[in-house]
Amino acid sequence: MKDKIVKGKNLSSEKVSEFKKLAKWVRKKILEMAVGAGAGHIAPSFSCVEILVAIYYSGFLRINQKDSKLENRDRFILSKGHAAPALYAILADKGFFPLSDLDRFAKEGSHLGCHPEDSTPGIEIFTGSLGHGLPVGAGLALSAKLDKKRYLVAALLGDGECHEGSVWEAAMFAAQYQLNNLLAIIDHNGLSATGVLKNYLGVEPLKKKWESFGWDAVLVDGHSFEELFSVLKFASSRSSNKPLVIIALTTKGKGISFMENNPIWHYRVPKGEELEIARKELNLVNKEV
Repeated sequence: MKDKIVKGKNLSSEKVSEFKKLAKWVRKKILEMAVGAGAGHIAPSFSCVEILVAIYYSGFLRINQKDSKLENRDRFILSKGHAAPALYAILADKGFFPLSDLDRFAKEGSHLGCHPEDSTPGIEIFTGSLGHGLPVGAGLALSAKLDKKRYLVAALLGDGECHEGSVWEAAMFAAQYQLNNLLAIIDHNGLSATGVLKNYLGVEPLKKKWESFGWDAVLVDGHSFEELFSVLKFASSRSSNKPLVIIALTTKGKGISFMENNPIWHYRVPKGEELEIARKELNLVNKEV
């Protein structure tokens, strides 16, 4: 495939504006959840907000909030489980559980932990230990093939997660068995828990690496709804027998100026003046989607 950013032409300017408002609302929810709990990975959650909004609001996934365990549902796995607050906000907005549950994030008795568990409606597997999501996703995709089921399996990984050998074992496995019903999405923000990837263990050339493992690979702007919607439409209609990876170029901490591209915000909750700045930058009365 061509080494290009996919250009989207399927969304009107009005729809783009609506989804930007939704993304801002999700970020505000993430911030308030973390502040209320005194815990949570805000910056890693912020980097994948547009990706998750596109996945859940584009019609890409065949899911049903009234029955989250339907046999033929599509499966989505948040392999970078520390970004759970972003997914929780979206699942609540989609009706998988009440919005009020978000107020109890990471508190005693809540089903919404810092990492997602499969006891929560809409969550497929317990994730957080990195390198597990894609291997499980590959197994589910192979199971669908063997059982002649038509469901899709998608997994969202972090780029630092691509340090894990299990990711590349799963990549080889998926190519060997032509799992074209498997989609990997890499949240490629260039940072890991404590630093910049290229300064201690770089992953580039990431696209060529996936292609060398037998995958189709495409680059997109991970904060562009036009590009994300376009590539998801492509993923739904392609005829290749290879699994597909979407490498989404993102900014860690996107939306709050002092968090963006700053490794110290991997696991920190703002207080005092920082919190007021963050709230001001995410100021939003309501969402209209």
